[in-house]
Amino acid sequence: MFQKATSPLRGELTIPGDKSISHRAVMFGSLAKGTTEITNFLQGADCLSTISCFQKMGIEIENTQGRILVHGKGLHGLKAPSQILDCGNSGTTTRLMSGILCGQSFSSVLTGDESIQKRPMKRVMDPLTTMGANIKSRLGNGCAPLEIKGSRLSGIHYHSPIASAQVKSALLLAGLYADSPTSVTEPYISRNHSEIMLSSFGAKIRVKNTTASVEPNPILEAVNIEVPGDISSAAYFIAAALLVPGSEVLLKNVGINPTRAGILEVALQMGGKITLLNERLQGGEKTADLLIQSSDLQGVTIEGAIIPTLIDEIPIIAIMAACAQGTTIIRDAAELKVKESDRILLITRNLKAMGADIEATEDGMIIRGGKSLHGAHIHTAKDHRIAMSFAIASLLTDDEVTILDPECVNISFPDFYEQLYSLY
Repeated sequence: MFQKATSPLRGELTIPGDKSISHRAVMFGSLAKGTTEITNFLQGADCLSTISCFQKMGIEIENTQGRILVHGKGLHGLKAPSQILDCGNSGTTTRLMSGILCGQSFSSVLTGDESIQKRPMKRVMDPLTTMGANIKSRLGNGCAPLEIKGSRLSGIHYHSPIASAQVKSALLLAGLYADSPTSVTEPYISRNHSEIMLSSFGAKIRVKNTTASVEPNPILEAVNIEVPGDISSAAYFIAAALLVPGSEVLLKNVGINPTRAGILEVALQMGGKITLLNERLQGGEKTADLLIQSSDLQGVTIEGAIIPTLIDEIPIIAIMAACAQGTTIIRDAAELKVKESDRILLITRNLKAMGADIEATEDGMIIRGGKSLHGAHIHTAKDHRIAMSFAIASLLTDDEVTILDPECVNISFPDFYEQLYSLY
């Protein structure tokens, strides 16, 4: 049971490591020569799935108290797995590894949980096939399990219909094994962690406007990586501190990469009081401490190029919008339908159950704020971001909120509830 905050939220939190960066650090470290040390690694189920998959391909990975040692074997050092590679609930693992595995000298099978087996993989399968990859959906439905037979790959210039870091990264990783450069052009810039980190390992990456390119057959060398705090995880505490009257919360060492930090821009547009302190560069990634103070929020319109920078934060933005004055319109976010759940559907149903004035659209939602929220049973479809968003919504109700399958937060933020309760 979850219920209203009885006092302002106060305190200081260190946000767990960024999920996207943690995944990539293990993957790229495995393909590099030497030992990559990763600190502040996210010990969530998704990132542990990535570790498990690479261990099954002969990479020795030590995991002790948030410090990871990846003993990489170079670009061509992976071995054929003796069993199916289980990606769990992780779309990042599934799609990025598809790019890596297409260029190997062996065959493999990628699968995952029930959710992964419903998520669309043709968005990476089709362009990888154009490169010469032999990748097939075992059930013929464009979803996992995926059968991948290592092939000789050719570089391409792919014009992606969507701004997707997973699609872009899968092709750039396949491009490491191609016979000529590989380029990806997107309609908008998606998160660029792969470009930053691959460059740090020694890959030859070029970025111009919305096009990222990679040269084939680099020599990747191990580096040390300190993972910044995940802004997607910080978003829940940003919202909580803005919404609960009298609150003031300091969030330490949060990644504010511009391709990820749309939540900050939107919160400021809504009238949120957010101060960036101690701004710095950490392994090529911008980080800062965030001071959040309670604020009276106003509705805004969210659309276009900003959407890829906050797509994972839209569930918590919807909670903020429901508690704001005025109307918030979210457009160009149809990608929400193919996340761990149909997030447009779940956000709309659950907020309606709590008394909010919200309607779904084909590519987003319209939220007329200012209605009092009340208790309800929240259906999460085991989606971690839905569970965490509605845990924050419960802070603003007079009645108890029941969140079904609350443990799904372990996918990305195992200590979420403990961190939240520490602020009371």
